[in-house]
Amino acid sequence: MDNARGVGVVRTGVLVNASLAAIKLAAGIIGNTYALVADAVESSADIFASLIVWGGLAIAAQPADEDHPFGHGRAETLAAAAVSIMLLGAALGIGFQAVREIRTPHEWPAGWTLAVLVLVMITKWAMSRRAAQVGAAINSSAVGADAAHHMSDAITSAAAFIGIAVALIAKHNGAGHQWAAADDWAALFASLVIAFNGLAMLLPAMHDLMDRSPSPDVVLPLRRIAAGVPGVMAIEKLHVRRSGPGYRVIIHVQADPSMTLDDAHALGGRVKWALCHSNQHVQHVLVHMEPYAPEAQAERS
Repeated sequence: MDNARGVGVVRTGVLVNASLAAIKLAAGIIGNTYALVADAVESSADIFASLIVWGGLAIAAQPADEDHPFGHGRAETLAAAAVSIMLLGAALGIGFQAVREIRTPHEWPAGWTLAVLVLVMITKWAMSRRAAQVGAAINSSAVGADAAHHMSDAITSAAAFIGIAVALIAKHNGAGHQWAAADDWAALFASLVIAFNGLAMLLPAMHDLMDRSPSPDVVLPLRRIAAGVPGVMAIEKLHVRRSGPGYRVIIHVQADPSMTLDDAHALGGRVKWALCHSNQHVQHVLVHMEPYAPEAQAERS
C-alpha cells in the first residue's frame, strides 16, 4: 500500500513535468529568455529522475528471494542517489550555458513569460509539498528526493521570474541593453541552488549505502521499546541500518540466566514483535539472547 502511494505521486510528477517542460521551452524560445529554457531543461531532467524513482520503488517492493535474502530495499536508495547526481549534472549544464548567454548579447525578454513562471512555481510547489508528505509518511528517501527535485524546479522558476522582472524594469527605465541578461544571471544563481540541493540529497543516500547508523531519533525509541518488554533486563547492543523505506535491526537482549531456552526464545519473539509493530518502519529484527550480567552493566555506566 505504501509503495502504491509513492508510485502514484511519481506517476503524476512524470505527466506534469512533461507538460511543463514543453510549455517552458516554447515560452523561453518565443519570449527570448534563457532562464525559461534552462527551466525547461531542469523539468526534462525531472522526468527522467521521476522514472528512476518509479523504477527504484518497483524493485524495492519485490519480496526477498534466494538470491536476495535481505530484500531489494537498496534499490530505492540507489534511485535517490541517481536523482541527486542528475541534479548536480543539471546544475552544471545550466550554469555553463548561463555564463555563455551572459556573454552573448540578445533581445529583451517578453513580459508575458512572467505569467508562465507564476503558473510553474505554484504547480511545482504543490507537487513538492505532496511528494514530501508522502515520502515522510512511507519513509521513502527516493520519493523525498523527487520532492526536492520538484522544489529545485520551483526555485529555478522563482529565480527566472526575478531575473526577467529586473530586465523588464530596466528596459522600462531606459537602462542599457546589458540588463537584458538579468534573467541569465538568475539562471546562474538557480544552478548554484540546484547543485546545493543535489549535494544535500546525495550525502544521506551515500550514508545509507554505507550502512551508517540512523540518527538517535530513530535508534533511541527502538531501544526504549525493546527495554520495555516484560522480562528484558538490559539491552547490550543495538545496531540499526536503513534498507529502502525501512530499518533492519540487530539487538542483543539480556534476560534472567535461569530462564529456560524455550522461555528465552519466547521473550526474543516478543521483543521482535514489539519492534516490528512500533510504527518505526522496522522491517526485520534479529534478536540475540544473553544472560543478564549486572557487573557488565555497572562497568558501562
